[in-house]
Amino acid sequence: MSNRLALRRRSFLGSVAALSGGFTLGWHVPAFAQSGGQELGIWVVISPDDTTVVRIARSEMGQGTFTGLAQLVADELDADWKHVRAEYVSPDENLAHKRAWGDMSTGGSRGSVDYVRKGGAAARAMLIEAAAQRWNVPVAECTAANSVLTHTPSGRTLRYGEVAADAAKLPVPTEVKLKTPAQWTIIGKPVKRLDTVDKLSGKQVFAIDVQLPDMLNAAIAQCPVYDGKLKSFDADKIKSMPGVRQVVAVGDNAVAVVADKWYQAKTALAALPIVWDEGASATVDSAQIATLLKGGLDAKEAALGQKHGDVEAGLAGAAKVIEAVYAAPFLAHATMEPMNCTAKFADGKVEIWVASQNGDASLAAAAEASGVKLGDVKVNKLHLGGGFGRRGQQDYTRQAVLIAQQIPGRPVKLIWSREEDTTHDFYRPITQCKLRAGLDASGNVVALHARLSGQSILAYLMPSRMENGVDMIAFQSWTKEEFGYSAIPNLLIDHAVRNTHVPVGFWRGVNTNQNAIYMECFIDEVAHAAGKDPLEFRRTLLVNSPKHLAVLNAVAAKAEWGKPLPQGVFRGICQNYGYGSYTAAVAEVSVSPQGELKVHRIVAATDPGYAVNPQQIEAQVQGSFVFGLSAVLFGEITIDKGRAVETNFDTYPVMRIADMPKVDTIIAPSGGFWGGVGEPTIAVAGPAVLNAIFAATGKRVRSLPLRLTDLAHA
Repeated sequence: MSNRLALRRRSFLGSVAALSGGFTLGWHVPAFAQSGGQELGIWVVISPDDTTVVRIARSEMGQGTFTGLAQLVADELDADWKHVRAEYVSPDENLAHKRAWGDMSTGGSRGSVDYVRKGGAAARAMLIEAAAQRWNVPVAECTAANSVLTHTPSGRTLRYGEVAADAAKLPVPTEVKLKTPAQWTIIGKPVKRLDTVDKLSGKQVFAIDVQLPDMLNAAIAQCPVYDGKLKSFDADKIKSMPGVRQVVAVGDNAVAVVADKWYQAKTALAALPIVWDEGASATVDSAQIATLLKGGLDAKEAALGQKHGDVEAGLAGAAKVIEAVYAAPFLAHATMEPMNCTAKFADGKVEIWVASQNGDASLAAAAEASGVKLGDVKVNKLHLGGGFGRRGQQDYTRQAVLIAQQIPGRPVKLIWSREEDTTHDFYRPITQCKLRAGLDASGNVVALHARLSGQSILAYLMPSRMENGVDMIAFQSWTKEEFGYSAIPNLLIDHAVRNTHVPVGFWRGVNTNQNAIYMECFIDEVAHAAGKDPLEFRRTLLVNSPKHLAVLNAVAAKAEWGKPLPQGVFRGICQNYGYGSYTAAVAEVSVSPQGELKVHRIVAATDPGYAVNPQQIEAQVQGSFVFGLSAVLFGEITIDKGRAVETNFDTYPVMRIADMPKVDTIIAPSGGFWGGVGEPTIAVAGPAVLNAIFAATGKRVRSLPLRLTDLAHA
């Protein structure tokens, strides 16, 4: 990482740290006039007509956050769902109220269940107290249901809207009792999403849709080599082109053209003579990176993820040793909506309109880029046209502010082209994995060693989050708490960090995806070497992991594992744990003699503990297979001359409807915990299909994407 980037990140993270200070639940926050109702605590606003607005601190990017979090609050509130709406809390509001709404970062599939439920329960208690005071009766005689308060002995009733003003004057209770699952009336129900109608009608405004008076548009070009710099550009060559207003340097590695319309800016940018200082990394290519990673597979030094027993002794004494090396490439996020942000700088203040997975970070980035105080930044948070982890980074926000500063008084909308979006991502890390397993004479696993080699996300983005120099995110699904195959007596999982100049970041599912492919495909290899059925082999290894085993058994039963399939169709099976949830899948595939793959059906099971909205879970599971199979079948970012080769969907394809299999979803909540949904099932998409391909062809696919493998029958 260059010193410039390191200093920038330290400055930025310092701003985020300033935002993080003094976090409390902040129950004593005044009402917000713009809500048109009475604020009961910080999460609930109720209007005289009973409209109930749930304030949402997290970001909606298609995963259903607006609806799911609203369900959690509304259930504890005992609200009538017909009256429930949702709206964002702005990051500047959060700052002004000492982070009353907590962390606004949206990722990891979970994390805000209990404190939003407490907000609904607190508001309910305030409404009951207000009604009891109006009736001059004991609180214990009053109940709430469907936005109506009832005095049980007399049968008198009041609507929530009738007492909201009185309730808002009461102190917010700091201790509230939450409902048990048996008492839930909205949680666990497949209620319709709150944002669907606006999306279908075109009313929903995404960040790329923003239109403001006197607004200009900007297109940007960044140095194609990631640690390169801008050397020079000749603005005179394009200043007379239609609509062009200004050409500006953006930091030390980018240039932007500002014009009346975005296409004018993009067209002029393409004609702009630019000279880049590409630096030392301009000679790096994918072959060199692969060699670097290969060296890590047998390196003496490696960060420890998990260890028990004596792996080397176990392998040395094994009757048979199986070894395989797997590899997964860099992957782009490829969101439907490319990176964009609108910014206005005027009178020493900044206002931005942005789609962000972390509103606090957007605010901090805008302040850091402009040099203004945090309190002089206003953030208008909008729905995301896809995030997948990419919009947690704030490079595009920072750029928009830097451009707007050079054109004060006018809003400027920066939109990245699809090519810029694909070639300047924070990619899923490239990794290789060498696995060795020892079997005894009966075909039982006596030892297993998994050695990862590849980039560290935390080393690149957040070094302070590493634990004694170890990036534990690299071991997702493989930590002691997550790894299901604890019956293996000798186990070692480690990571040889091999960083490159290519930027890496959080990609939907992060390292869970590669790790699940490596482990579950290798377990299949070991089962085959032992001469055992892949399902029965896993059942033996999962004897100490009942929840892992339960989802595995669920998909096996639904898919009728062991029952003959139509001629030419074969099954593959796998299981995994990630983001607090247990998942498993069976894939049914066929491969023609010419090597044409057809994925016919996926049976997928997920145990997220509790299911907030089964309909949304089913949709998320189906969508996760689109995402996961796109990566396995097609996804790859390669490097040549220090830059990304793939630039758009013609060279970085994703799944199309014709490729998509039928997905049968099993939702099997076992209770007692809150797991994620948006990311866990991505991990089982790949290994289920790859294991089925082996069953169909006898060929092991160990290097992705699958489109580069010849599956033609031998």
